[in-house]
Amino acid sequence: MVLVEFALLNISVERGLKTFAVLYYLFFFLIAPPFSIFLAIYLLFTSWIVVLYAVWFVYDYRTPERCSRPLFLCRNSSLWTYFADYFPMKLIKTCEIPSENCYIFGCHPHGVMSMGTFTTFCTNGTGFNEKFPGITAYLATLEGQFWFPFRREYILTYGIISCKKKSIKYALEMGKGVGVAVVLGGALEALDAHRDCYDLILLKRKGFIKLALETGAHLVPVYNFGENDIFNQVSNERGSFLRSFQEKLSQYTGFSSPIFSGCGIFNYKFGILPFRKAIHTVVGRPIAVERKINPTSQEIDELHEIYCTELQTLFDSHKTKHGIDENIHLKFY
Repeated sequence: MVLVEFALLNISVERGLKTFAVLYYLFFFLIAPPFSIFLAIYLLFTSWIVVLYAVWFVYDYRTPERCSRPLFLCRNSSLWTYFADYFPMKLIKTCEIPSENCYIFGCHPHGVMSMGTFTTFCTNGTGFNEKFPGITAYLATLEGQFWFPFRREYILTYGIISCKKKSIKYALEMGKGVGVAVVLGGALEALDAHRDCYDLILLKRKGFIKLALETGAHLVPVYNFGENDIFNQVSNERGSFLRSFQEKLSQYTGFSSPIFSGCGIFNYKFGILPFRKAIHTVVGRPIAVERKINPTSQEIDELHEIYCTELQTLFDSHKTKHGIDENIHLKFY
């Protein structure tokens, strides 16, 4: 049995750039958060610059709730084309998304790190700007992602906003052509990021439905085929000790804690890099929503059922093209 299969060292420049792009992503989303805290503490005792930054941090505290500071130079960087080509990723458009409306893109599944969703809605790595002209996309994430100094400024440049209701509502009320992507399963769904697993946490997620009704934002289901295939995760079946511990940790911290692995820089069997498995992001058709200032529970439930049906239909329409058996269906929890 071969435990470690080493990668060839004489790789092409292009392949090296793709690997670098993924390492860059992993640094900013895994290593930068704790590193930024240690850096801030270090500077507190060695430089007055951190005092100025602290003043700025307080002054700028509300920016994640007010559409962040997207810089299209960052979002359109060729780095993200290399990143997308590493897997590779592909954005599949099923119909037009008219720019005279605003939208909530419901993204599934979460996966370990939502790489497909990030690439689609925070960068132009898969050609979102060309396929959906007139739509300005934002991605809603946990408020805790903005607690890390310095790194906070970085993610704001990609149009990442707080997932608080008032933050998403602020974006949707900016005007026509705004689309806010929300990974509806949240941190808990990352614990289901196993190959051949199609479990989605959605049954009790109705806040986005109420928000859509209050703002008149149309709902667009999005499914990332292959998102759960790019990492291996330690077995954590529902009801197991590990799963219960992970769920409790997520409940108290807001962050999930999947124990995962991928491949390495110099080997194919084990490491932090994701496996080179294709991720195809399929954007479904918009569900028209009529604005209601005070939607009733019945109206929320009815629209939620419509959304779940549309998502299942989207999955069923494309699953066989992605090697999924005809008898496999999504499971909602």
